[in-house]
Amino acid sequence: MHHTDVEIAIHATEVASEVIRSAFHGPVTRYEKVGDDFATQADLAAEKAILDVLAASCPGDRFLAEESGVSGAVGSDRTWMIDPLCGTRNFAVGTPSVAVNVALRTGSTVTAAAVGAPFADEVFWTAGQGAHLRADGHDQPLLPQADSHLVDVDLDHPFPWSSPASLFDAPGFAGEFHPRVLSTSLALAWVAAGRRAAYITGGDLRDSVHFTSAIAVCQAAGCVVTNLAGQPLHTEPHGLIAAADPETHARLVAAIAALR
Repeated sequence: MHHTDVEIAIHATEVASEVIRSAFHGPVTRYEKVGDDFATQADLAAEKAILDVLAASCPGDRFLAEESGVSGAVGSDRTWMIDPLCGTRNFAVGTPSVAVNVALRTGSTVTAAAVGAPFADEVFWTAGQGAHLRADGHDQPLLPQADSHLVDVDLDHPFPWSSPASLFDAPGFAGEFHPRVLSTSLALAWVAAGRRAAYITGGDLRDSVHFTSAIAVCQAAGCVVTNLAGQPLHTEPHGLIAAADPETHARLVAAIAALR
């Protein structure tokens, strides 16, 4: 029995990860969404597995899920935010760069969060104080570091004033950092783990089931997390810079400002 909120979140990601692994490299059924977006049968099955865990453990809570929307006790101040398979396009073509995101927001504060990496059998998690990596049944603290100079840039969410790809040639970025494009929020959790120096994306991320878990993990690990202008997250011009240390963050803020 999983008694604490964070253990419930971890267990939910682990159950969903098993669903995803079992469907990998199998037939893919696509369910069309808005525009050219789509879900697969693995997205739906993983989401159901998560909701089953949460409904059994926390029947009085509210649930906000990527595929099925809002369910549960709508008036509750406890909302579980669920992204069952972040990286659907990767999964659909047999690329194992995917994540499972489960977070609990109590009022306006994220009090538990877990980011599962199904194909590494890892979970990055926080209960609000410190962040940890669970692998092989053992937990170890996450320690951000910027030595790699690797920066993951999400190209799906444009900056308010330019394409994210324009950053690659910007003064202060080109020749200083090494861009990567993983196309899943797993790379954001990697900043907390020291596997990336930073992560950058545009867009308004308030109430985002895709990013809430990994943002909470980064913040709890001690990363510098702001909007694209270096100001508080979820304020204009929105977007996200999550950096392993203040120096890296300052350099990226300056590079992005040069694009305006």
